[in-house]
Amino acid sequence: MGVSMSLKSRADRYGAVAVSIHWLSAILLLVLLGSGFRAANAASTVAKAELLRLHVPVAIAVLLLIVLRIVWWFAFDKRPDGVPGSPAWQEFVARGVHLLFYVVILGMIASGIGMIAISGAARAIFGGATLPDFWTYPPRLPHGVGAKLLVGLLVLHVAAALYHHFVVRDGLLWRMWFDR
Repeated sequence: MGVSMSLKSRADRYGAVAVSIHWLSAILLLVLLGSGFRAANAASTVAKAELLRLHVPVAIAVLLLIVLRIVWWFAFDKRPDGVPGSPAWQEFVARGVHLLFYVVILGMIASGIGMIAISGAARAIFGGATLPDFWTYPPRLPHGVGAKLLVGLLVLHVAAALYHHFVVRDGLLWRMWFDR
């Protein structure tokens, strides 16, 4: 017997649209982090350019998903209620971490666009010209710091979800999955 999942969120769980955006964003963020760290440490400009050919379009996809998520929440959907029995400080920290995700990701997208615009790297990435040394451009520092912050936020987010799932056993993780 199947249960149909609502597109919109309910008081006790996220809807299919929010769940899909969440997990697709998570996968794409991992691709961005992996390709970004590998590009930063690439031995050759050819290898770096190949990685950036993946990195840049995936970053654009993440930006579009964030815009879609924000429009979906404000125009069509509402967030589920807090988890019953959770302390107020946990709800506060959870909301803060989610807000920081948006700030850091949007900051990284802005700094990435800045690096490409200022350095003229788009021709090098997609046209075969020589890549510039990104370290000579001011947006490079916040982009690298943002990547490390994003890793920290992801670790905190996953650790909290696993804590709720395996220790507290309050069903929090299942709220962000498709109806069973």
